Amino acid sequence: MEPVFADFSTTPARLSNAVVGYHRCGVAPSHLAVGSDGYVKIDFTTDGREEIGEAVLTVTTLGTGVPLDVLLNGKAVAEGLVFPGADGDGLARGGQDEAGDRVVSLPGELLTPGDNLLEIRSPAGEPGLLRLTAVTVDPVQDRGRARRAMAARASTRSVFAFDTERRPAGSSVWQAASRLLFHLDRGERAVPAQLSWRGTDGAETAIALREDLSGFHGHHRAADGAIGELRGVLADRWAYPEGIADVPPYRFSTEEGRDGEWRPSGELRVLLDDGRGAGVERVTWTDRRGNAASITLTAAVAAAATDGRTAGGGPAPVPAPGELSDITDTVTDVEASDEFAAGGEVARNLLRKSRTKWLVHDDTAELDFTLEHPAAVASYSLTSANDAPDRDPRDWRLQGSHDGGTWTTLDTRTGERFGRRFETRDFSFANSVPYRRYRLLITDNAGGDEIQLSRVQFLAGAGRAPAATAADFIGYYAPAGGTPTGYRGTTVPVPGSDAYGDGEPREKLLAADLTDTAQDLDSAARLLGKLAEYLRTP
Repeated sequence: MEPVFADFSTTPARLSNAVVGYHRCGVAPSHLAVGSDGYVKIDFTTDGREEIGEAVLTVTTLGTGVPLDVLLNGKAVAEGLVFPGADGDGLARGGQDEAGDRVVSLPGELLTPGDNLLEIRSPAGEPGLLRLTAVTVDPVQDRGRARRAMAARASTRSVFAFDTERRPAGSSVWQAASRLLFHLDRGERAVPAQLSWRGTDGAETAIALREDLSGFHGHHRAADGAIGELRGVLADRWAYPEGIADVPPYRFSTEEGRDGEWRPSGELRVLLDDGRGAGVERVTWTDRRGNAASITLTAAVAAAATDGRTAGGGPAPVPAPGELSDITDTVTDVEASDEFAAGGEVARNLLRKSRTKWLVHDDTAELDFTLEHPAAVASYSLTSANDAPDRDPRDWRLQGSHDGGTWTTLDTRTGERFGRRFETRDFSFANSVPYRRYRLLITDNAGGDEIQLSRVQFLAGAGRAPAATAADFIGYYAPAGGTPTGYRGTTVPVPGSDAYGDGEPREKLLAADLTDTAQDLDSAARLLGKLAEYLRTP
C-alpha cells in the first residue's frame, strides 16, 4: 500500500496518491477548518494485488475537543471521536492551538482493491470548528510510513519566511516587526524545531517552531539590552534555492572530529535574515529528529571585533582614506529634529553641493540619514555654514542602526572647532559593520542659541555586509542519542560545489534517481486519471 496522506498545514495542501474534496470548509494558512455538517473526502487508491488485513487512520487536529465522524466507502467507522486529552466539557487540555492525533482502525474488509473513499465529518449542530492539519492512512504492519513520507516531502521545502511581531517586556501590545527568512540544511533534510542566533551587532534571538511549522514563539534581546517577546506566522515556504535571490546563503564544506581525526561530513547551508541588516555571528539549532548543532562564524566575529576596537579591546586602526568612497548620493532620506522651513534652511540642503544650509533654533539637534543599501561608513565630513560661528556644532556623536530602533555609537567628538566659514572637516573612525541608518546627534554648539551646517558627507568601504562575505566556522554537532563531536566548516566557493542544490553529492549514481522518477510518473498518471474523472462528473 502506497503512503496516503493529506497535509493541510501549508497552502496549497500537500497530497500523496489522493484527491481531496470538501464541503463547508475554510482554507486557513495552517489548517483546514471544517464547520458544522461539513466534511472532507479523501479519494485514494490501493494496489489491487495487495491484501490489506487492517489499516490505521491518523487524524491530526488543532483544538482537539471538537468531535468528528469517520466513514470508509460509505460505512461508519467512528462517530463522535474526541481526542483522549479532552476534559469532561469536550475541551482539549493544553489550549486550542495544541495539536493532537486521533487514531482509528480501518477494517481490511472495508478497503477495496483500487479506489477508496475516506470521509471525515463534523457532526451537524457542532458549534466549534474542526481544524484539520493532517490525515494519514497506513497498513497496520507499517504504521507511520505515511507520516515519514509526508515529512520527507515537507523537508524539501526548506526555505521559510515568517511575518513577525514583537512585544517589549512589560507591554501588552504586539508591534509589527521585520520578516524572518531562514534555511538550514546539512544534507539530512531535517526541519528545525528550535533556532537561536546572535547578530554581529550583539542582538540575540531564540525561537521554538510549532509542530506543523505554521508559526513560532520566542524572545529577543536587542543590541542595547532591551528585551521582549517575538512571534511569527508562516508567510511562505519554498524548495531551495527558491526564495533566496536577494539573500544568498553561506555554504560550507564540513568536517566532524571523531577519535582524534577530522572526517568529511558533507555540505552545510545556512541562511538567516531577520530584516535588521546585521550579519550573523552565531547560530544554534535542534531539528525534528533530535539532532543539535551550534556554529560560530569566524569572519563575522572578526568583522564585529573591528567595530571601533580590536579583538583585544584596544582601538582599531583607522582605514586609509584611499580605501573609502563617497556614498552621500545613496542617502534616500534625511530627517531632522527641527529645521527652519520658512527660510528654506532645511535638512535636505545638507546633501547638496551648493552653499545652502540647514538651521535649527536650538542648541541641540538630531539628524537621521537613511541609505539606499547598508554600507560600512568609516569616515564623514561636516561643512560649516555661512555665518555666526557660535552656531557651529562642537560636541556630537555619530550612531548607526540596522532597524532605526536600536542605535550603536560609532564615533564621539567633543570640543571641535571650525576655523572659517564653509570649512569642510573630515572625521574618520574604525567600522566594518554596514548600517542602513546613521544618526548625527549634536549635543552642544559653540555658544549660540541655534545650530547650523552647510553639508554632511559619508564615506564607506567597498566591502559588502558580513553576511555576504566568505567565512569559516567552528562549533559542535550532536546526533540524537549520540556523542557530541567537533564540527567545523570551510566556505564553498560560489559558483561551484561538490553537491547539487539538494545537498546530494555529485558522485551519486543516476539509476536510483531514474527509478524514483518512474515511480513518481506512475503515481502522477494515476492521479491525473482520477482528476479527469472528477472533472467529467456533472
